[in-house]
Amino acid sequence: MQKIKKISLMLCCLMLCLTACLAFVGCGNNPNKIRLNEVTHSIFYAPLYVAQNMGFFEDEGLEVSIESATGSDASMTALLSGSADIVLVGPETVVYSSTTKDHPVVFGQLTQRDGSFIVSKDEIEGEFTLKMLKGKTIIGGRAGGLPAMTLEYVIKQAGLTIGENASAGEVNLRTDVAFNMIASEFQTSSSEYCTLFEPTATTLANEGKGYVVSAVGAVSGEIPYTCFATKSSYLQNNSEQAEKFLKAVKRGYDYIAQNDSTLVAQALTASFAGMSIEELKIAVEQYLAIDAWSNDLIMSQSSFEKLVDIINSTQNTSYSPDFNELIDNSLAEKISA
Repeated sequence: MQKIKKISLMLCCLMLCLTACLAFVGCGNNPNKIRLNEVTHSIFYAPLYVAQNMGFFEDEGLEVSIESATGSDASMTALLSGSADIVLVGPETVVYSSTTKDHPVVFGQLTQRDGSFIVSKDEIEGEFTLKMLKGKTIIGGRAGGLPAMTLEYVIKQAGLTIGENASAGEVNLRTDVAFNMIASEFQTSSSEYCTLFEPTATTLANEGKGYVVSAVGAVSGEIPYTCFATKSSYLQNNSEQAEKFLKAVKRGYDYIAQNDSTLVAQALTASFAGMSIEELKIAVEQYLAIDAWSNDLIMSQSSFEKLVDIINSTQNTSYSPDFNELIDNSLAEKISA
């Protein structure tokens, strides 16, 4: 009898443990909890942070956590390894990963222009033009990343040559600096220029360590610069959550478009505690001035093809991705209808 009781007790304990484990796994797989990995933390992604800080995700029944990476490659690694559900990255990373199993798919476009600003060590007299880069060095981010590729594209479009022969007027485009190290390298190196995103550009200028002279997006034209991507399987199995996610981000954009920059800056303070309202206003106004954000989150095929042209022309590659295979606009079109 005692033996039977022990066996029964063991079975009860085993069942309790199993029940607890199943409950834990079920909680961990809650589809309304979304882990977002962003390529970097920047006011360039303001609609996302407004959505988070104003409770728009909660209104949709979602719990969104945001983790910052140090580049699109790191974010994509997080997605493919399963440590992120959605990533905010440059779509070039989706192109690079198109042959992977359960490949990533773009389901929403956040930004439609380059969001970096050209910063000069010296104050420029008069209006800055790209011709002023002739014979100079500019730090443009890591090789293969969209910031560096877009910068190379606009430099060449201006009739300049990329190279290290300053006496011949070549532009030395440095692509050997990690994205998050550009500002510090710019200050300590002999490079005359660099490109920085907000809030770093404004912060550097306010510290008297540089001058913001131009926006790359103002000369590059429309490019699908930053997008929300996820695995094909996630989009198939969690389309309801992905749609709600986009709805909240769209509300974030609408809030920016419909309110003055002071209110928008106040909505961003929780995400940029080290910046003043005035600094945040300047950054928001700069991005509004170049029409940086997509108002409908839809990526056009023509802009995607322009992106592929930039990749191939700057990297000497021959990518020919299928737009319909890598881009799914169905949810963005649904919420914008």
